[in-house]
Amino acid sequence: MRKAQIEFNIALDENNLPSQIQWNASDAGEKGLSKAIMLAMWDEKEQNTMRIDLWTKDMLVDDMKKFMHQTLVTMADTMQRATGEEQMCQDMRDFATYFAVQMKLVDPE
Repeated sequence: MRKAQIEFNIALDENNLPSQIQWNASDAGEKGLSKAIMLAMWDEKEQNTMRIDLWTKDMLVDDMKKFMHQTLVTMADTMQRATGEEQMCQDMRDFATYFAVQMKLVDPE
């Protein structure tokens, strides 16, 4: 069986706030720095989602809005691939568009 590893290393400041997020994906041969991560894992036994949301203290608010918008869009894409629920996924994309307009990420046209 082939295995791959994704690793996150979080540097914390004196107040235990993330100051740097480094990541490495062994299978893709990629690594880098990030200002925010959102990780969701399904716990089958508890039938619950476990989450880790971290962002560095220097993550800009405007960048966080973009990050959240893009996450909403990719969640809809993932759900459609996984479930085939086209209408609900389109509704999610419509909400993501509404979000982008409200956050002034796009022009309201």
